[in-house]
Amino acid sequence: MTANLKPIQLYTLATPNGQKVSIALEEMGLPYEAHRIEIGEGDQFKPDFVAINPNSKIPAIVDPNGPIGGEDAGDTEPLSVMESGAILLHLAERSGKFLPTDPRKRAETIQWLFFQMAGVGPMFGQLGHFYKFARANCDHPYPVERYTKEVKRLLGVLEARLEGRDYLVDEYTIADMATFPWVNCLEEFYDATAHVGLDDFPNVQAWRARCNARPAAVKGRKVCGWD
Repeated sequence: MTANLKPIQLYTLATPNGQKVSIALEEMGLPYEAHRIEIGEGDQFKPDFVAINPNSKIPAIVDPNGPIGGEDAGDTEPLSVMESGAILLHLAERSGKFLPTDPRKRAETIQWLFFQMAGVGPMFGQLGHFYKFARANCDHPYPVERYTKEVKRLLGVLEARLEGRDYLVDEYTIADMATFPWVNCLEEFYDATAHVGLDDFPNVQAWRARCNARPAAVKGRKVCGWD
């Protein structure tokens, strides 16, 4: 399915959201070319990038092969895809990998992918903002208390789901790729390991180590990373 594909153009930076897609591209063996978007310098607001992603967020891709199934419909024009969850679904369908064909497992994978997009990413990100970066502008305890409580709740959901499982849907899928970089983020970006009691979630910690040890994850996490 990946033979003779034109390289996918990836626009990214190695944030947790950016890592999701570069890890997926490495895992799936899809040809790609990475372009670094310096979000601290405002690259995401430049017209060329906004034309790809009107929401001015990384990551984004341009698939020069067009939409999935487009060739059969006579549509081979390049396709821009924004939103990391949508990108993961597109890449899984492009490669035929990491999105189960079994109907029940496919449905579960998509649910856990959306769980990350709607819960883990936004709540972990808000905790990081108020816990680490906004101290000088907001000294009220409420935001940190609120998001700490929600992060712990979400970690508890993951902990229960991973009981007796190696991965979120038994086999490794795009749901895992979407989620474990955000758990890494608590330690690596936010210095919040002790604050949220990450070691109190042994299933999550074992799963995170399992995901991080995959060779494609090791390589993918470094794409457009910081020196």
